[in-house]
Amino acid sequence: MNVQFKKGVLELCVLVLTAHKDRYGYELVHSISEKFAIAEGTVYPLLRRLTLEGYFTTYLTESTEGPPRKYYRLSQQGQTYMDSLVSDWSSFSEGVNQIIKEGLYDVKA
Repeated sequence: MNVQFKKGVLELCVLVLTAHKDRYGYELVHSISEKFAIAEGTVYPLLRRLTLEGYFTTYLTESTEGPPRKYYRLSQQGQTYMDSLVSDWSSFSEGVNQIIKEGLYDVKA
């Protein structure tokens, strides 16, 4: 998959995945990687930035499998931002899909 496509939607994916369940970094990487390939190192800087911008709060929880895990919880500000991105994405993807359909299947030409 095109790298620019992934960069453009990774932030949206991270926000949406934390909308109803707090997640830790590796869990987010794994969930996203099930749908499309990403480098683990791309998610952690994004999580740091989104946290600094106030979209996440964090907390540590002990793990039986190693060091404590840092969980990310979507803040109210993050929820509002995510809602805006989802709306933007819906409009954008609908427009792109229409252009693709017109470009590939337009038999008027």
